Amino acid sequence: MSLMKESNKMKKKVIFMIINMNIGGTEKALLSMIDEMPKEKYDITILMLEKYGGFLESIPPRVRRKYLDGFCNMKDILNRPPKEVVKNHLKKGLIIKGLSLFIIYFLSKVLNMKSILFKYLLKSIPNLKTEYDIAIAYAGPMDFISYFVIHKIKAVKKIQWIHFDVTKIGFHGKFAEKIYHQFDRLYVVSEEARMKLINKFPTLLDKTKVFFNIVSPNNIISQSKKGHGFNDNFSGIRILTVGRLSVEKGQDLAIKVLAKLRKEGYNVKWYCVGEGGARQQYEKLIDKYNLKDSFVLLGQSSNPYPYMKQCDIYVQPSRYEGYCITLMESKYFVKPIVTTDVNGAREQIIDGETGLIVNFDKTELVHAIKRLLEDKKLNKEISDNLFKESVHTTVNRENLNRLIESAF
Repeated sequence: MSLMKESNKMKKKVIFMIINMNIGGTEKALLSMIDEMPKEKYDITILMLEKYGGFLESIPPRVRRKYLDGFCNMKDILNRPPKEVVKNHLKKGLIIKGLSLFIIYFLSKVLNMKSILFKYLLKSIPNLKTEYDIAIAYAGPMDFISYFVIHKIKAVKKIQWIHFDVTKIGFHGKFAEKIYHQFDRLYVVSEEARMKLINKFPTLLDKTKVFFNIVSPNNIISQSKKGHGFNDNFSGIRILTVGRLSVEKGQDLAIKVLAKLRKEGYNVKWYCVGEGGARQQYEKLIDKYNLKDSFVLLGQSSNPYPYMKQCDIYVQPSRYEGYCITLMESKYFVKPIVTTDVNGAREQIIDGETGLIVNFDKTELVHAIKRLLEDKKLNKEISDNLFKESVHTTVNRENLNRLIESAF
C-alpha cells in the first residue's frame, strides 16, 4: 500500500482544460497525446466545460474527468450577442441580473477588457482544490479557458496550447497578449501559425515553441479495418473530405467544385464525414447545384479511417487551419491528396510530390482534381512518395515521449 502511495506521489499531476470531447481535430490530438504519455509517469485529468461529445467514450479509463459546475448558466452569456442575453433576462423578470450583465458588458467593451466578464461569471466558482504540476489550456481560441487556467487552477507550470491561426479567427488581441504572458510556455501546432503569433505579439517570442499534433499510424491503420466505409456501390471516383461542417472547413467550396466537375462530365462523387452548424446551409447549396446524389454528407463518425482507406482522392478544402490532423492522417493511406494552402499544409505536403497545394479558389481546386483524375502517372508518383514517407515517419514511442517530457 505504501509503495502504491509512493508511486502516485512520483507521478506528475497534469490537467488539460478543454471545451468538450466533440469529434474534432483538437480533441483527437489530445487523446493521441494522452495515449503516448506513460501511465507510470503521469496522473492525468481532463477538465471539460460540458459533458458532451462523441469522443467521451474514447477517454482512457486511467484519465480522471472533471466538469465545470455551473457552465450551463454561463454558456449563453459567453456565446450569444450581449443585447440578446440582457433582453432575455429582462423578459424573464430577472431585472437585477439583466442590469448587472448590461453594466458588465458595457465596461468590458469601453475598457476593452474581456477579463471583467470572466471575473463576473466565475465570482462564485471556487479554485480547484487539487494542486497540479502542469495545467494546460488546451482548447485553442476559447479565452475563457485561458482565464480559468491562470486564475482558478493552482499549478507549478501553466501551458497554453494554440491550435489556430491568430490572423483568421475572431481573436481578442489585447486580452490574449496579456493572458499569454502569464503562461510559462505557449505551444503552437505549426511553424507557420507560430510565426503569425510572433508577428502579432513579438514579446511572446521567448515563450513560444512548436509542438506538432500527434497521430498514431498504427492506431489509424488498425481502426481502418473496423467499422464500415462506403456502401453505395458507386463505381466512379470517390473524393473524401473529413472535418466539422463549418465555414472554416470550406465544404461550400467543395460543393461548387463538384458541380463544375460533374458539368464537365467527370464521374465523381464527393463524400464528407463530419457534422456541424453549417449542415443546413450546405444542404441548401447541394440542392441549388442539383447534387443530392453526388455530394454526400455522411454525418459524424469517431472512426473515419475506413473511408480514408477506400476513397480515391482526399481533399482538404479549408479556409484556414492551425495544423490539419485529418490531412496528416490521410497521408498514411497513400492516396492522392489535394489541400488548400492553410497553416501547416507545406509542413505536411510537398507540392507536386506528396500532394497538390492550391489557394482557396474554385478554379485552382477544380484544376488540381482534374490533374489527378486524368494523370495516372502523377497519381502513382504521389502514392509512391507518400508510401516512402510513411515508412520513414512511423511514430517512435521513445522519441515521442522525450518530446512530451521536454514540453512539460
